[in-house]
Amino acid sequence: MLGIDIGSKSIKIIELVKSGNVWQMKSSGAVGYTGNSPDKSLDDKELEAIADILKKIILQIGVTAKDVNLALPESLVFTRVIKFPLLSDEEVSAAVKWEAEQYIPIPVQDAVIQYSILDKNEKTSQTSVLLVAAPKNIVEKYVKVIRFAGLTPVAAETELTALARSLSTESGVSLLLDLGSSATDMSIIKDGKLVFTRSIPVAGDAFTRSVSQGLNISILQAEEYKKTYGLDPSQLEGKVKASLEPVFKMVTDEIKKAIHFYSSEEKIDAPTSVVITGGASVMPGIVSYLTENLGIETIVGNPFSKVPLDAETAKNLIPYSSIYGTAIGLAMREE
Repeated sequence: MLGIDIGSKSIKIIELVKSGNVWQMKSSGAVGYTGNSPDKSLDDKELEAIADILKKIILQIGVTAKDVNLALPESLVFTRVIKFPLLSDEEVSAAVKWEAEQYIPIPVQDAVIQYSILDKNEKTSQTSVLLVAAPKNIVEKYVKVIRFAGLTPVAAETELTALARSLSTESGVSLLLDLGSSATDMSIIKDGKLVFTRSIPVAGDAFTRSVSQGLNISILQAEEYKKTYGLDPSQLEGKVKASLEPVFKMVTDEIKKAIHFYSSEEKIDAPTSVVITGGASVMPGIVSYLTENLGIETIVGNPFSKVPLDAETAKNLIPYSSIYGTAIGLAMREE
């Protein structure tokens, strides 16, 4: 199966096959692109341009599969946990159909709606359901790119759903933080299942602008400073860290709010670990900064931990593991 993650600036591809219970890597690749991402594309010509880039990299890395699971941008998808009385699976299906309208901010006829049953609790006589809705016109644009590239779209899901599959542990409560270029997506994972999500429009690009303004340097230079010195207080007299901190405080404040909201709403324990991924997760000093400011142990996620790699492939891919989490999770999807 192919997992294809089309971000706002790059495309990541992972091809996996399953042998028994073990995943095997068949091909992988990533490529940057300029222009509009599919959701912002104005016409088929722009979508075809992205498909052409996709076709080239598929040829280059020797992909053999045609079936694709693809990701939708978290910031454009509505995700909500809703509670029903204790119902059978058939009754849940009917209830979601009738109740969805009050939980999503767009007309039901304009949305693609999916749901999964998280929990049936006999003590509280409640069924918890994760409802996910995406605008049809957005889904259609991503599907068109895949079709224009000569591939077959099989399933579409949110980036965080895919990341939960590739990065989460089977038990306990953890917070997953995906620091992309245009958005920071967060989710709470309980026993391997995604139970809460939130997306904020502050991420890598905002961090770069903050360094650029704080040090009065160009965006290109600021990007390099961010990657090289990050939140490390010992570098450049801590000037880069000082420029980044006001923006990072916005992110950590939102994380704290999300944890508090979820813990009080669901009356369960707060996350005991934070797993970070995405392009900005490799900044120097970020792990210790988040651990200190959130008071929760923070680690960098490794999506390849569930996919054994030979020595040569590991050498080439592990340094870039922060960008492949979504694509791996998509390729691992079996339903």
